[in-house]
Amino acid sequence: MLRVAVPNKGVLSEPAAAMLAESGYRQRRSTKDLAVYDPDSDTEFFYLRPRDIAVYVASGTLDVGITGRDMLLETTPADGEGPAAVEVMPLGFGRSSFRFASPVESGIDSVEQLAGRRIATAYPVLLQHHLQEQGIKASVVRLDGAVETACRLGVADAVCDVVETGTTLRAAGLRIIGEPLLTSEAVLVGREGAEEVPAVAQLRRRLRGVLVARQYVMLDYDCPNELLERATALTPGLEGPTVSPLQTPDWSAVRAMVRQSDTNRVMDELWELGARAILVTSIHACRL
Repeated sequence: MLRVAVPNKGVLSEPAAAMLAESGYRQRRSTKDLAVYDPDSDTEFFYLRPRDIAVYVASGTLDVGITGRDMLLETTPADGEGPAAVEVMPLGFGRSSFRFASPVESGIDSVEQLAGRRIATAYPVLLQHHLQEQGIKASVVRLDGAVETACRLGVADAVCDVVETGTTLRAAGLRIIGEPLLTSEAVLVGREGAEEVPAVAQLRRRLRGVLVARQYVMLDYDCPNELLERATALTPGLEGPTVSPLQTPDWSAVRAMVRQSDTNRVMDELWELGARAILVTSIHACRL
């Protein structure tokens, strides 16, 4: 039986459950459910704190899990001491960055000015590692949450926190300084050195199928044969477009996968070229 950890709350919880459901796995119906068994795939899902997921996977208690890259790195043992979880594949949601921020009136507008200062964070391991890499000596103040209020309450001179839009920091009178320490998103994690079993390989294929389905659409159109070469150059598909003759003489039907972000541009170009009956269909899932 495959055992999978899923975030039980936070910004990763609903997207992770939705992606697993789209992949064909049974998910919980209530947030009170701590575990769900899917008999069709012989897989059990455990709903845990995102910060704990990498720890459970690293210990071998669970086979794989979904968590944030930032939380994975925060719980990775230093210098390779003890078992560790590793990133298996990115999942394309929950994107954020790990950034420094300081009060607008503080006069701190560069990372170098953080030397000798107090920096509040909920990610002390990530922050300390970065400070050591940059040769900056500063005092790290560990907090479990509400990091943005640390400066106002006088316990820190600056903060280092996960940022999605920056709205929360700005509302607290802070401004972002410097470049991101880390770019994060939801990732599938597994135990370092563990041999991949068929159930994990199937899970990865299903998740990848959902990722591709979200990025592509199926485009169908009718095209005069004399324009086929130019039209299919606009819609090359993955391995190549499907071309079938129509009952109408000298016309063919074409089907190809197109990136969703390019859909309207490609439709316009096909119409101007002379293609007609241009249709777009969403892709629910795929295996490539």
